[in-house]
Amino acid sequence: MDERLRIIFARRSIRQYTDQPVSEADITSLLEAGMAAPSAGNRKPWHFVVVTDRQTLRAIADTPPYSRLGDAALAIVVCGDPSISDWWLQDCTLATENILIAAAGLGLGAVFLGCYERAEREQPIRQVLAIPQEIGMASVLSIGYPAEEKESRTQYDPARVHRNKW
Repeated sequence: MDERLRIIFARRSIRQYTDQPVSEADITSLLEAGMAAPSAGNRKPWHFVVVTDRQTLRAIADTPPYSRLGDAALAIVVCGDPSISDWWLQDCTLATENILIAAAGLGLGAVFLGCYERAEREQPIRQVLAIPQEIGMASVLSIGYPAEEKESRTQYDPARVHRNKW
């Protein structure tokens, strides 16, 4: 494993958190990382709903399968505006990955919870957070200080690499 890429390999899905709140400075850093992602035509169609209110976090956690939100101190819902770009989903996916890697770099744990085109997942979250119907939802990120530790790893599989042609 190349040490220069340590933070990427250190990023693991964390689902158990301490009760320590995430600082406003770290929340801003996560959002800056998300907004540093490339976007098609530099259109930046993303919007981020930051949730720190414990009651709102619990309302989201009561929505299956978001019970994995657990006792996270923070959730970030990554959304995109299709009226800005047809590539909003790809752009928001890139922003999501940047946030996940940034969380690892800040000593935070995080997990990606998908919701795209899953009405049973999207609609309850839309209702709790008042997200307009015309705005696309890409992901829900559960973030906090980890209460579990996982080893760094690579999942490199040479069988999935094709050179010059399939």
